[in-house]
Amino acid sequence: MQFAQPEWLWLLALVPFFAGWTQWRAFRTRKGMRFSDIAPAQGAPRSLWVRMRALPVALRLGVVTLGVLALARPQERDTVRERYAEGVDIVLVLDTSTSMRAEDFSPNRFEAARDVAAEFIESRTSDRVGLVVFAAKAYTQTPLTLDYNFLLRMLDEVEVGVIEDGTAIGTAIAMGVNRLKDSAAESKVLILLTDGQNNRGVIDPVTASEVAQAMDVRIYSIGVGTHGEAPFPFVDAFGGQRRQMVKVEIDEDMLSSVAEKTGGRYFRATNRQSLQSIYEEIGELEKTEIAERFYTDYTERYALFLWPAFGLLLLELLLSATRLRRAP
Repeated sequence: MQFAQPEWLWLLALVPFFAGWTQWRAFRTRKGMRFSDIAPAQGAPRSLWVRMRALPVALRLGVVTLGVLALARPQERDTVRERYAEGVDIVLVLDTSTSMRAEDFSPNRFEAARDVAAEFIESRTSDRVGLVVFAAKAYTQTPLTLDYNFLLRMLDEVEVGVIEDGTAIGTAIAMGVNRLKDSAAESKVLILLTDGQNNRGVIDPVTASEVAQAMDVRIYSIGVGTHGEAPFPFVDAFGGQRRQMVKVEIDEDMLSSVAEKTGGRYFRATNRQSLQSIYEEIGELEKTEIAERFYTDYTERYALFLWPAFGLLLLELLLSATRLRRAP
C-alpha cells in the first residue's frame, strides 16, 4: 500500500498538539458542584466508567488520525511486468582433441574451457544455445535449446579422448553452421574454441567460413594456449604419470581469417582469466536487448481508514451523551 498524497501526513504531527489543546480546553471550561465535605467520597471504589472518563478524548484523537490517513489517499498498486527479448542463436564449438589436456591452464585447457563455457551459458537469458564437439570428427552434443540446465548437463558429459584424435576445424565449423541454417533469429553466432591446426576432415576452414558468411553466421574464434611451450601429461613405460614440454602450435592466421570473413573477431587466450574475459566480451558484443513494459492498476483504499473514523466518532458522541456524560 502507498499514499497518493503523502503531504497530508504532515498533519499527524499536529495530533499531539490537538490532544493538549483538548485537555486544556476541557480544564478551562470544566464546571462542578460545591460540597461541604468530600472525604467520604474519596475512599469509594472507582467504577469502570469512571476510569474510562478520558475515552471520548482518545476516540476523538483516533478520528483525527484516521481522517488524516484517509486524506492522504491510501492505494494498493498492482503492477504487471511484461518482458520482450529478441534472442540470439549461439552454437559453441569445442575442441576435444588430446592436445586440450595441456596444463598451461588450470587444471588443463579442456577443463578450463568447459568451465568458462558453462559460465557463459548461465549468463544468457533468452538465447538459444547449442553445443558441437570435435576432434578428428565433429558431433552435435546438444541442438539449439533454451533449456540451459539440460545443456549444462550435456556439457558436463563431454570428455577428451572419446572422439578419434585429430583437429577437424573445417568440419566443426560446417557442423555448427548446419545447426544454425534454419534459425530465424536476427543474430546467429558460432563460437569456435581450439588449440591447434586443421589436420583432419574434408572441409577446409576457410571454405566453411564462406558458407557461414553466406548464411549470415558470425564466427568468433578463440585460440587457447600459452606462447612457446606448454606442459603435457603422459604415461611412461612403467605406467607412471609424467609431463613433457610440447610446442604450442595454433594457426592464428587461419582463425583470424575465418572470423573476419564473417564479421566476427579472433581472440587469443593464454590463461583461464583471459579466456573468461574473452567470453565476457563476446557476451557484451552479442547482448540480447530486453524491453520491459509495466502496467499498473491503482485501487483506492481510503475507506479502510474513513469508515473506522466514522465509527469512532459515533461511539464518542454516543458515550459523551450517555454513560460518560459530564454534568453539569
